Amino acid sequence: MAFFPLAAQSSGNAVITLDDALRIALSENASVKVADLEVKRTGYARKGSYASLFPQIDGSANYQRTIKKQVMYMDFDMSSMMGGAGSGTGESGSAAPAAPSRSADGFEVGRWNTWSTGVSASMPLVNAQLWKSLKISDQDVELAVEKARNSRLETVTQVKKAFFTVLLAKEAAKVYQSVYDNALENLELTQKKFNAQRASELDLTRAKTTLANAVPNVYDSQNSVEIGLWQLKAVMGVDLDTQIDVAGSLADYADIMLTEPAPSADLEGNSTLRQLAIQAGQLANTIKMQQYASLPTLALAFSYSLNAMANDYKFSQYKWSPYSYVGLSLSIPIFAGGRRYNAVRAAKVQATELDIQRANTERQLQIAVRQYLGTMETAVKSYGSASSAVETATKAYGIARQSYDVGRSTLTDLNDAQLALTQSQLGVCQAIYSYLSAKSDLEGTLGADFLDKTNNNE
Repeated sequence: MAFFPLAAQSSGNAVITLDDALRIALSENASVKVADLEVKRTGYARKGSYASLFPQIDGSANYQRTIKKQVMYMDFDMSSMMGGAGSGTGESGSAAPAAPSRSADGFEVGRWNTWSTGVSASMPLVNAQLWKSLKISDQDVELAVEKARNSRLETVTQVKKAFFTVLLAKEAAKVYQSVYDNALENLELTQKKFNAQRASELDLTRAKTTLANAVPNVYDSQNSVEIGLWQLKAVMGVDLDTQIDVAGSLADYADIMLTEPAPSADLEGNSTLRQLAIQAGQLANTIKMQQYASLPTLALAFSYSLNAMANDYKFSQYKWSPYSYVGLSLSIPIFAGGRRYNAVRAAKVQATELDIQRANTERQLQIAVRQYLGTMETAVKSYGSASSAVETATKAYGIARQSYDVGRSTLTDLNDAQLALTQSQLGVCQAIYSYLSAKSDLEGTLGADFLDKTNNNE
């Protein structure tokens, strides 16, 4: 039964290091791209809010067609407007006084077409609520930047764990490949001994069974490597059909376990706590902004317009009348039914809720940090024990193999020695992986930025 070794399967693939995987992920990962766009979006929103400080200029043009003109009624003496001139003479020839005349039916005013165009401008001069809202807009950008940083931290953690998972799968595949090779050699040896009548048919059957049992583990481990590479490519943000392989092995990180000091449990760089701190600042400014709603505001206004009225559409003969003004507008809030007061109270309650949430989050993060540190410490101890077990199991397997060759031990003894060796080898790999996985989670929780470490800051 033939089996292709790992090296042959990974030939032709692009081999990447952990740093390469991190750099690719920080430029191609979807969540990182979305976070960067969110920073850009909030930046535009902040610029839009600052536009409120500048004059707002608007142009306008209007046309009205009168359907029914207004009627005006006026009470006046028509004879007085005619200079007291009589309309007839009496028999004596003297002028008779005219009867008072009044406009009983009224008369229409205005024209059928009304045209107007102009420009208006306004600008706030004193508006404390507006100024505070601009501060909140600045904090929106700051919060978006921190969220983008959090996306990068999460991406780095995911890439690290996916990378180490592939290394673990490859180490397990090597171990199971070694088990298969040993089982194949033992079968060939047992077959020779059986042909020489030095081994029983039971031993031969056991050797075949051991070899057959080793095959599924080999295939499963190979499949785990493929799945791990798919997961790595997914978090990196590259096409799943891209042929890549990871460089190095878990043994390369063994020295880190033994020599690197335990990191500080300082949560100052934790992104979640930083976001909560920014949100707390926003709520504090929101409370002040709601309080400032009761303060007077002062605005400057300007308007210039041209108006024309006519009964026809001879535009060249229109007489345009200009109208303009400039003035100050003072607004003094007096009563709003308690709306402003309750808005302040609601914002204060929300700030209290955020304080409770922050304290609970910090508590949970401290528990997580202690768990990661405990896992790392346990992994270091397990590594030392498993390393000693590998040395002992390797020696025991060699003795059992030689003893089986000369017929001083049974195949069962040899299989037991092989099982002990396999478990100890996997124990070493698992200890290193547990340490690296917990360390990755710890660095993500503490906010250790990969870009800062590589002097490639944004």
